Amino acid sequence: MPTFAARMIQANSDTIIALATPAGSGAIAVIRLSGPEAISITNKVFRGKDLNKQASHTIHFGTIREGETILDEVLVSLFVGPRSYTKENVVEISTHGSKYIIESIIKLMIRNGARAAKPGEFTLRAFLNGSLDLSQAEAVADLIASNSAASHQVALQQMRGGFSNELKVLREQLIHFASLIELELDFSEEDVEFANRDQLKQLILTITNVIYKLIRSFEQGNVMKNGLPAVIAGKPNVGKSTLLNALLNEERAIVSDIAGTTRDTIEDELTIGGILFRFIDTAGLRETEDIIEAKGVERTLEKMKQAKLIIYLVDPLQNMADIRSQIEEYQSLQIPSVFVVNKSDLLSPQQQQELAIFSPSYISAKNKEGIDELKDEILHRVNLHNISTDDVLVSNVRHLEALQRTFGSLERVLYGIDNPVTSDFLAMDIKQALYYLGEITGTVTTDDLLDNIFSKFCIGK
Repeated sequence: MPTFAARMIQANSDTIIALATPAGSGAIAVIRLSGPEAISITNKVFRGKDLNKQASHTIHFGTIREGETILDEVLVSLFVGPRSYTKENVVEISTHGSKYIIESIIKLMIRNGARAAKPGEFTLRAFLNGSLDLSQAEAVADLIASNSAASHQVALQQMRGGFSNELKVLREQLIHFASLIELELDFSEEDVEFANRDQLKQLILTITNVIYKLIRSFEQGNVMKNGLPAVIAGKPNVGKSTLLNALLNEERAIVSDIAGTTRDTIEDELTIGGILFRFIDTAGLRETEDIIEAKGVERTLEKMKQAKLIIYLVDPLQNMADIRSQIEEYQSLQIPSVFVVNKSDLLSPQQQQELAIFSPSYISAKNKEGIDELKDEILHRVNLHNISTDDVLVSNVRHLEALQRTFGSLERVLYGIDNPVTSDFLAMDIKQALYYLGEITGTVTTDDLLDNIFSKFCIGK
């Protein structure tokens, strides 16, 4: 049976229709059609101007009718191919957001020759028709799913071609040398060298540096896209749950004077400085014979190891020897951390002097004092506040894996240059690198790859 993508490629001449706005009742809804008959199908049921005679990028008021029955008063936007998202004729019908009206109009259009679009089919057509490359198409889905300023900017930069353009330049340079080496193979009996090995080596070194930088950017790009996990840890009763509530400005976690109240992790999200953080309140770290609490402590330790940031709390009731021991323990994980002294209103001058060497953040979670300063410190420690959204950041696991494979192929090219191998082996490794780079932008595709990407899109996009 043909794959999802193969079926859509074969049906690319059909006119498709779907609701482009979220399902459910609302003030307005937008129904989108794309395909060679999008305008003529709409014109069959539209009363107003003759849409077949109107210019692209114009909007027209009228009614959608089934026979003589008016379904709704609408605005119809026309985008005549190739000046459209899909490079086909596209019509967007703005209706009132009644579920009955939406369903009635879509069914009417299907009876007049359209068919229901599959998930991601509009964007797949944009890709197949050359409006977007594959990485830009994936960025469309990321843009829709973005839930912070940072994730929005990363997706927008990629959708506008920042990542693609950088890869395009690298790929073109490699293709030039690949063609010269292929030429050498045609003259192999004459032992000629068309591709200067020193120039090739310099190019490969330049490209590998760029690829390495892109690979390294994934950690930041992924955090900006999906959010940064930050664990709030410490001994029982130091105010971890109170801090979570203060950060979120709501009563998210149960607060009690009884040690061991939190026995499992509690998670919630908060955007600070445009970066999404996933704060995780954990069970207090201590030895316990309570089986359930012990399981909670075990999960705390697991979450601390997986975190990108640890917010470690102590309070003035703990002695300095114990505090030093705790600091050494969590710092041994070598994960960025913020040391926080809670209940700072109870600190004595001597305690404050002793704690100063650890550069703590002082707060009173109960009184919500020092919380804004703590947020600033959190941003500073993860070093994301000063990232330029103009930088090319990799945020997609598929792209990361392709870049890693490209890097491996280029390292083999360098080895072949330094330990002279025949041109056919060099050509093979360069072709492999070109293949992996092509996978990212869609220069090289398979049905399975397209199936995996576009089947995850929402219908109507």
